[in-house]
Amino acid sequence: MSTKQDLDFFITCKDHTVSGETFQLLFDKEYDMLQTSPQPKESELGKYYESEDYISHTDSKKSFFEKVYHLVKVYSLDKKVKLISGLNKGAGELLDLGAGTGDFLAFAQKLNWNIKGVEPNERAKKLAEEKGVFLEPDTKSLESEKFDIITMWHVLEHVPDLQLQINELKRLLKPGGHLVIAVPNFKSFDAKHYKSFWAAYDVPRHLWHFSKKAIQKLFVEHDLILQKTLALKFDSFYVSLLSEKYKTGKMNFFKAFWIGLRSNLNGMRTEEYSSHIYILKK
Repeated sequence: MSTKQDLDFFITCKDHTVSGETFQLLFDKEYDMLQTSPQPKESELGKYYESEDYISHTDSKKSFFEKVYHLVKVYSLDKKVKLISGLNKGAGELLDLGAGTGDFLAFAQKLNWNIKGVEPNERAKKLAEEKGVFLEPDTKSLESEKFDIITMWHVLEHVPDLQLQINELKRLLKPGGHLVIAVPNFKSFDAKHYKSFWAAYDVPRHLWHFSKKAIQKLFVEHDLILQKTLALKFDSFYVSLLSEKYKTGKMNFFKAFWIGLRSNLNGMRTEEYSSHIYILKK
């Protein structure tokens, strides 16, 4: 990773969810990625997640936005479990890091996966327990365990120490096992359209902002090889809807749908979608 002196200013963004504070994004040319600056201390990060609006830590379906999010989530769960089952040629040992309210693990468990999950947020953990999914606060209790599949669904961008995290992923993965990592793509059409209002910048909860080159370079340094990149096409609509709210104060459903559609059409040509799933192998 480049030192701060080697980073170039990219854009200034506001925390629209919790604090209203502003943060800079700095461009790391060597890795082709962005870094949030300043990054809160690890001991202070928790306060930036303390909001009813932080949707991955709630099962609420009160607002229209929450209803849309959870409808898409149900559809996505089936697709995600089919993906990992195809990689592993059946069920096996699964670890989900940043498991949120446990929906993905609960769905996988019904399809015979042996599940483990990690989630530091207490409120999310309690909601997961109601589904029969009991989550660890960190990976320290998994000292002797190895997994066929490790998933991080929009989690890597939240991790304070990337190198430490990638080393831990490598340790926990069986030889021949797969990492499945989903992250936003700051090179997508919707990111370029919304600029500082792009919801997937989500500062300061998102500490890092990746390109395809960044993921490949970060992981190959740890002998984890990128095998395949997939598009998460629903993300462009979800992110555009939230970005419209940040930009205009309203959801603007039809405008958001149009930008999301344009982003996916652009992605078909450039292979730069709003979010990607990266499949890596040990």
